[in-house]
Amino acid sequence: MSFARLRAGELLALAGAVCVIVSLFARNYEAPRGALDAWSTFGVGVVLLLLAVLAAIALSLLTVFERSTALPVAAEVIGIALGFAATIAAIVRALERPDGATMACVGVWLALAGAVAILVGAWLSLRDEHSSLYSPALPPPRPRP
Repeated sequence: MSFARLRAGELLALAGAVCVIVSLFARNYEAPRGALDAWSTFGVGVVLLLLAVLAAIALSLLTVFERSTALPVAAEVIGIALGFAATIAAIVRALERPDGATMACVGVWLALAGAVAILVGAWLSLRDEHSSLYSPALPPPRPRP
């Protein structure tokens, strides 16, 4: 276990996960009947956001507890897919307000920023090849004939 293995991509994805979690409990919309949060307005988008959060957390944990490169790479690919889906859901929700909502509040923008951060963080961590973490594999020298 080494926290030094966390790179900028994993840290960005983790920060995006925190933003999304905060956005779920923050005020998302103002309506005549009161403030609306994500649980009452996002619908299926909440599920996509939560799956992206789980992917970002898994990406960070698998990198910290890495025993081989296969699991973090799989988490990076899944994080990109779920981050993309969550970003689309957050964009749709930011552009299309629920019935009766008069104003978008901070929760909508936090969800959008967090989803984009998860997507970009997973993308950046996939592009980094861990070159500094492992010594190069050199074959043993062959005996001369």
